[in-house]
Amino acid sequence: MKLSFTRSCCPFNFSTSFKRSLCANLHWPVFSSLVSSRPTSLKPQTPLFLRPAMHSAPVSDLRKWRDWAKNLASSVGTTFLDLDNGPDSSLLCRELKWLMEDAIEDHSLFFQMGIEHDHTNVRLRAGIEELYNMWKQRIEERRPFQYIVGCEHWRDLVLSVQEGVLIPRPETELIVDLVADVVSENEGLKEGLWADLGTGSGALAIGIGRILGSHGAVIATDLSPISLSVAAFNLQRYGLQDTVELRQGSWFKPLKDVEGKLAGIVSNPPYIPMENISGLQAEVGRHEPRLALDGGPSGMDDLFHLCNGAASMLKPSGFFIFEVWIL
Repeated sequence: MKLSFTRSCCPFNFSTSFKRSLCANLHWPVFSSLVSSRPTSLKPQTPLFLRPAMHSAPVSDLRKWRDWAKNLASSVGTTFLDLDNGPDSSLLCRELKWLMEDAIEDHSLFFQMGIEHDHTNVRLRAGIEELYNMWKQRIEERRPFQYIVGCEHWRDLVLSVQEGVLIPRPETELIVDLVADVVSENEGLKEGLWADLGTGSGALAIGIGRILGSHGAVIATDLSPISLSVAAFNLQRYGLQDTVELRQGSWFKPLKDVEGKLAGIVSNPPYIPMENISGLQAEVGRHEPRLALDGGPSGMDDLFHLCNGAASMLKPSGFFIFEVWIL
């Protein structure tokens, strides 16, 4: 079978990029079918901005923490940037501002942060001690900011992420844009069944599910139970649990019952050459799941597997797109 469209997407960007917005607080579901040095849990962690404000502290104590955290960020200078293209002080200070926005319930109290002896209590979504620990992890361990606050802003979504789940990048948004273009010109693709292979946080499945609406459906697969648990949380928040089905397994294995029936396949597979993993930005190489990064000696192991298997999975004139790192 000849694929009607195969395309490689933009290269992986190891720099940090964020978009800030708000999202409603909803609960996570259990899905039917069910890695980093930090302990992981199959139950999704609630992102900081969705936690109830169960803590409180005087404005003066919060200001002391803010000043300590800012000094720690400023002390970094360009050290991380020069070392491995990591964040510099200016980006870390922006992250500190975002952390405060997520942690403080009432943003109108920000103007009081300059008052040295203000003992007004501020309601917080994390205690002062936890905030100190969070920021120490960010600077001393180079723990990704997204794992600190438990979410990533991607397209117009706010997706839950945690250790064991790849953080979605802006470049991967292009896949959703291309799918939107092709289904707008082809009703058969819009009404068909799609697969997102290696869904991770569910970003692509959610993006495509919203494009298809009630017309089509998506099956999202992943080998990692942690990723599937987080993807289920994200699907529930965006009301797509009836549009996107989650299945556990490696690549095409969970899809044997739909062989030759897929209208489209999308994937952001591992494509970093094995020998390059150690040279990645510390936030990536030390903390994000190697399973989602390591593409074997050449970086092409999973890409070749997907290309070899896609033809038998797709209907005639099916659509296949994946992301790859172009050196």
